[in-house]
Amino acid sequence: MKYDSFAEIPVVILCGGEGTRFGALTQDTPKPLICLGEEPILVHIMRHYASYGFRKFILCIGYKGLMIKEYFLERELRQRDLRLHMSDGRQEFLGQSQHLDWEITFAETGATTQTGARVKRVAPHIRHDRFCLTYGDGVSDINLASLMSFHLAHGKTGTLTGVHTRSQFGELICQGDSVRAFVEKPPLKSLVNGGFFVFEQRFLETIGNDSECILEKEPLESLAERDELKVYDHAGFWQCMDTFKDYRMLNALWADGNAPWRVPDGQG
Repeated sequence: MKYDSFAEIPVVILCGGEGTRFGALTQDTPKPLICLGEEPILVHIMRHYASYGFRKFILCIGYKGLMIKEYFLERELRQRDLRLHMSDGRQEFLGQSQHLDWEITFAETGATTQTGARVKRVAPHIRHDRFCLTYGDGVSDINLASLMSFHLAHGKTGTLTGVHTRSQFGELICQGDSVRAFVEKPPLKSLVNGGFFVFEQRFLETIGNDSECILEKEPLESLAERDELKVYDHAGFWQCMDTFKDYRMLNALWADGNAPWRVPDGQG
């Protein structure tokens, strides 16, 4: 599948939640703007999509959404040398532009709105037969072209990406009441919803207008009951930034040059 065919497919990113598990770190900053290296995790996610040719993004903002708008509006101001002509107030950027060829729609979806309702509220901005959807706090090395090919091949309404994770705890191997062995954080046998969805536009019609509508409840459960939801099995890297421990781990991978989601220069 040619990447240029993805340019008009919108990518909806859920980035309006409070990120309460981060405590003080998200009191002043929305979680999607927390940095991995020098850039927010939101930009890492967008670069991943852009490396496959996606160019249109719809950000479902809410909690401290103005800061997300300001980040992109002031991006060049922060990153480039600037000459200010005090006599007339004229500003002149110097050096090579850091311009990204992206179209971003900032959709105000409410400070406390649930995930399903956020998707419903951006429906007027989705003008393509299908759209991608992901969370604003998870990075992966998923092959998005393969994901899209899988979705188109099965012809159903939706595809979610199933990922392989490890247990948070070690496991005991027992015989009767005797401990025989320890297994440190074994891989889980079942798949976990890793986001990176693809939906046909008709999915939007199945979501109610209730602000408490949770995407992972009635909308997805309804698709599953009608056999309209397929899972794309991703065996590679995936990690959400759900806690401060996750944040430290992801930043360590980035600092060491071992970040599997890293997009080569010039491809994002």
